[in-house]
Amino acid sequence: MSSLNLDDFSDLIERPDGGVRRDAEERRERLIVPPGALGRLDELGEWLSAAQASVRVKPIERPRVVLFAADHGVAELGVSARPAGGAHRLVRAVLDGESPVAVLARRAGATVRVVDAGLDCDPELLPEDVVRHRVRRGSGRIDVEDALTLDEAERAVRLGMAIADEEADSGTDLVVLGDLSVGGTTAAATLIAALCGTDASVVTGRGGAPIDDLAWMRKCAAIRDALRRARPVLGDQLELLATVGGADLAAATGFLLQCAVRRTPVILDGVVSAACALVGQRAAFRAPDWWLAGQVSGEPGQAKALDRMALNPVLDQGVTVGEGTGALLALPLVQAAAALAAELPEREPGADTAAGPDGTGGDDDAPPGGTSPGEAVAGTAHTTD
Repeated sequence: MSSLNLDDFSDLIERPDGGVRRDAEERRERLIVPPGALGRLDELGEWLSAAQASVRVKPIERPRVVLFAADHGVAELGVSARPAGGAHRLVRAVLDGESPVAVLARRAGATVRVVDAGLDCDPELLPEDVVRHRVRRGSGRIDVEDALTLDEAERAVRLGMAIADEEADSGTDLVVLGDLSVGGTTAAATLIAALCGTDASVVTGRGGAPIDDLAWMRKCAAIRDALRRARPVLGDQLELLATVGGADLAAATGFLLQCAVRRTPVILDGVVSAACALVGQRAAFRAPDWWLAGQVSGEPGQAKALDRMALNPVLDQGVTVGEGTGALLALPLVQAAAALAAELPEREPGADTAAGPDGTGGDDDAPPGGTSPGEAVAGTAHTTD
């Protein structure tokens, strides 16, 4: 019997400060750029303001990419374009600076942390600081056996919680969450189908390295069989993660929940982080308020999970590579939103909301001495030519 109950997080997690968000929205109304003219950047700025409990948004100075790595036994069925047990090669590429997420992290000024939760390789192949947290080597084949024992699932969740505490204590002010796995999208799709009450075909996608039709059918069958094993344990999130999850998914779930406890905002990447977030929402309904969906991955399971959590992705660039790449692409937009919310000046009292930053009219097509159509409705945003 586990001593960890994920439902306890419901009492520990509070929503971001609603009063601060209202004050931030009121301040936004007073800025020299008309309300609505910055599009979704306004929403992102207000989300950060509430998360930081500060009306004037603080700049994102210490972003961190956290990648949980593991191999999944279900990959033996040929459900992935990558070889079973090959996740350590993905880790090596990140550590060597040769993966997309490593390149983008350098450009964005973010540091990258890789955590081996369950890689199926000799520890000597990777640095000690990566492998020292490993819960087990690989996971069980979820279509016929449990991914983890209940004890291993608890250890994995507590690992994620400990990593979240370490990041919060070190001053990380925003996390980009991703995964490095082979077979992980199959386990993630199973979790999402189980929690959303859908069939395997509804959530089965092509994965980060796209698979052909035969592999898709194998993947769909594996998810169908795993679902039969998942449904009897839906009432216990920890047991669900042990049955059809994996060490990386359990660790990422604990990480997300503890980040919410520690008031650390997180950008989610693809279907794997979305599945972990959905498990987290099941445990603590306020937790998703601390998370931002970075991008549309094209995985149907991700779309299903984000819809259930009412999270609207920031970007849709067709990025399917996973590994935190798509979420990291959203980081510069979040940083831009923080800078605009913090640094744009407020209007002088009595100034026209439609006036440009130099105090002149905001519409070049306005007739001399008259008003433009956009100015006829107070507070309506319009763009300049």
